[in-house]
Amino acid sequence: MSLGKAQGLGLPFLSPYLQSIGSDFRHGANFATSASTVLMPQTSLFVSGVSPFYLGIQLQQFKLFKAKIDEFQSKGNTNLPPSDIFGKSLYTFYIGQNDFTGDLGSKGIGGVKEYLPQVVSQIVSTIKEIYGLGGRTFLVLNLAPIGCYPAFLVKLPHESSDIDECGCLISYNNAVVDYNNMLKDALAQTRKDLSDANVIYVDTHAVLLELFQHPTSHGLKYGNKACCGQGGGSYNFNQEVYCGNTKVVNGQTLSATACEDPYNYVSWDGIHATEAANKITANIILNDGSIFDPPFSLHKFCDIQPVG
Repeated sequence: MSLGKAQGLGLPFLSPYLQSIGSDFRHGANFATSASTVLMPQTSLFVSGVSPFYLGIQLQQFKLFKAKIDEFQSKGNTNLPPSDIFGKSLYTFYIGQNDFTGDLGSKGIGGVKEYLPQVVSQIVSTIKEIYGLGGRTFLVLNLAPIGCYPAFLVKLPHESSDIDECGCLISYNNAVVDYNNMLKDALAQTRKDLSDANVIYVDTHAVLLELFQHPTSHGLKYGNKACCGQGGGSYNFNQEVYCGNTKVVNGQTLSATACEDPYNYVSWDGIHATEAANKITANIILNDGSIFDPPFSLHKFCDIQPVG
């Protein structure tokens, strides 16, 4: 989705901060990593698969990046931005889903809700730290309706009565809405605290929920079924064999492979959205100011380009 936003703003894709060769940071840097969390992980990458580069580490990387920009500015490095760029930059946050889902199966909704205020507090604290370093414009995306994702429909305990008419888990989606409201309220307070900053809440949850519930209305076919998976059926998701892997299960070799028409799916691998769904979401972010809080139109400030 971030790639789509970059295209729409007429910018090149951002180089990952950790990419040591061939990077070009003139237009910004990407500090995100797969499977990262807001809170510090309590287990290792090898046990849980959660990235060690949680939000606190990403913030430290940003601080180091800024310090290096200041240090090398006088040396004329052409792949680095000018040192005054940090007050003009857009800081985008799309993180928190792994905090929400990581222990959801074992702790349940009630257990996870106990530490969600810490997640929101840490996001706000990070915004304020970057503000202290000169940042003034922040875009914070809320959490997706995880109760519609094939992986969680398979993995999370639930009763049949907890499935709505669109095939999504009611209780889990309600819990996401509670978190999103908490995040929205906290960002509203942050706007008051930082009166000269732009702190924008983005309701991507509403966009993705619409795609899952009514995929055919948006040129797609499958909402709750993964493109890349194993097992077929309603979800095409096998928690024993993730997308791209082959594994022997009960003496049988199983492979989770990609479908031939990913452009018809909302869900790529049961956990992430497809490029097609991300393109739709990015276009709505770029063109529909009503999903922002406070609402405004990007067209007033930017020359929006088509997302390819």
